[in-house]
Amino acid sequence: MAHPKSRISKQRKRKRRTHYKATAPTISVCQTTGETHQPHRAYFDAEGNMFYNGNMIVKGPEQFEDEEVGDIEE
Repeated sequence: MAHPKSRISKQRKRKRRTHYKATAPTISVCQTTGETHQPHRAYFDAEGNMFYNGNMIVKGPEQFEDEEVGDIEE
């Protein structure tokens, strides 16, 4: 079983970890829809359609108008 030959000091450990930083994601704007999204990722627009590379991949759900079906009387 592997074990360290000597203890790593706090200073050495912290110096190594200084390079692990959070970076802001890159954001692109679609030329077709004008939506902002991450590049090389599929995304949804306001109507619920899925786009990738400016092309519609999946059509969103249809919006139905609420018609009076009939009230249920108790």
